[in-house]
Amino acid sequence: MRDNKVKRALARGETSIGTMMFEFRTPGIGRIAAAAGAEFAIFDMEHTGWSDETIGMLIATSRAADLVPMVRVPTTFYHLLSRPLDLGAMGLMVPMVETPEQARSIVEFAKYPPIGKRGAAFGVAHDDYLTGDVTAKIASANAEGLLIAQIETARGVENVDGIAATAGIDVLWIGHFDLTNSLGIPGQFNHPTYLEAVDRVVAACERHGKAAGFMVSRPAEGKALLAKGFRILAYWGDLWIYGQALKAGIDAIRA
Repeated sequence: MRDNKVKRALARGETSIGTMMFEFRTPGIGRIAAAAGAEFAIFDMEHTGWSDETIGMLIATSRAADLVPMVRVPTTFYHLLSRPLDLGAMGLMVPMVETPEQARSIVEFAKYPPIGKRGAAFGVAHDDYLTGDVTAKIASANAEGLLIAQIETARGVENVDGIAATAGIDVLWIGHFDLTNSLGIPGQFNHPTYLEAVDRVVAACERHGKAAGFMVSRPAEGKALLAKGFRILAYWGDLWIYGQALKAGIDAIRA
């Protein structure tokens, strides 16, 4: 597997900035994101109707650019994790992670033996259709694949220390809307209960050497979260960035 510059930066205690994709399934979107300075793109399969074929195209065209392609899967099932990996995803985001047992299942599904139970397929998309030593490929894939557990429920916050302690999980990513919903305070991002939950996630990451992640909608928000201890951020999603920029331009012309 290729070197994963995002995972390696996080392992050195550095930060990484990328974006999320929900709408624009075009061959150029990965190159556009890379040209804009994104280090990674997370292609969403939880809230979109994107198929494996679409995801395969998005991953392939992103791998052709200087961009780390990752996929958010719908839930924790083996085939939903293994397919994007075989298509060349260099990282996975898994939503609604609530227990250490679930976190261990994610690692088991995403890693080859002896760490996990991922099924073997070589000379395909994930290893660039190349021949080579299988043992080396397994070691590389296990080392370079980035695993993100989303903490977005009250139960996930309660168990956050055990999730963060799980070997193989690299990032704990707060799903802020779902988390406020689960806490009974929908959309109240200044509520003390929500802010306390965020602090618990960041503290667990720091204790266990993991990176805290978040999707931000404003540069100022991103800077504030970096100062708070977050180390991997997605600057918003494609459709909202486009909509905001288009509205700003149209409004300015009309004014």
